[in-house]
Amino acid sequence: MNIEKQINEIQGFKNLELLANQVVEGFISGLHKSPFHGFSAEFAEHKIYNPGESTKHIDWKLYAKTDKLYTKRYEEETNLRCHLILDTSSSMHYPRISELSATSLNKIGFSALASAAIMNLLKRQRDAVGMSVYSDAYEFYASEKGSERHHQMLLGHLNSAIKVPSKPKNTDTYKHLHLIAEKLKRRSLVFLFTDMFQSDAEEEALFEALQHLKYNKHEVILFHTYDGQKELSFDFSNRPRKYVDVETGESVNLYADTIKASYEEAVQQFFDAIKLRCGQYRITYVPADIHQGFQKILTTYLVARQKFGG
Repeated sequence: MNIEKQINEIQGFKNLELLANQVVEGFISGLHKSPFHGFSAEFAEHKIYNPGESTKHIDWKLYAKTDKLYTKRYEEETNLRCHLILDTSSSMHYPRISELSATSLNKIGFSALASAAIMNLLKRQRDAVGMSVYSDAYEFYASEKGSERHHQMLLGHLNSAIKVPSKPKNTDTYKHLHLIAEKLKRRSLVFLFTDMFQSDAEEEALFEALQHLKYNKHEVILFHTYDGQKELSFDFSNRPRKYVDVETGESVNLYADTIKASYEEAVQQFFDAIKLRCGQYRITYVPADIHQGFQKILTTYLVARQKFGG
């Protein structure tokens, strides 16, 4: 597989793997001021000591360096399984960007780079990662593995996901989540990147599908991916524009200022409703503005991993 050739053809990231590594290195370098102090030096070999556990395996040398108690983690304890799920429907390709970079991202570019960064951390931990990609069809599935060859294969599919579809693609997220839940046999961390755009009639079905994953004992984290400037704040100039639904092709002509206030109110209600439903279903809800960087994404991963691994 020629990853560089793929990237050049789609004019996406020039080097997704390198960029993901830079994102992770920047994240780790800032952890010394966070509650996760010690993560960068001994990340793969230790876990936080919990009061009441045996003190037999406490690493006192690491305690001397970090002033925090960690126990040595043995090989059988390090094995964690993670499954990344990407929505690649047409709305995820908003806004249209010809060449993606860390400072120039659309929703699918943000999701792909965030996924690659999570994969980078999993690789450092020697953990297994799998991936599902869907839009109007269940386009790709790979089970959880930890090999370098598998890692490169997933990077290749992330690069392919960035490609703008030749025709509009809507999404039936709930259908694909049920299929994914059936495929995931062993307990896993599940990260879903989606902008949550679906019809009102499908919202209940979507949460039933997420509940299907929870029923199988997976830990589910929903990264609600959006463009805060355009999709949340409706930051458009007040001149006549045609606004086109990228999935259905339907359009409307209007001045932005005439609906800005009511639009923002409706969108905020939509976000609040999703957050509330996630809380009811014990799904971790993380709003992911593509203009806000990756610290929230990777911190969420780190907290989820520590909770999941005990």
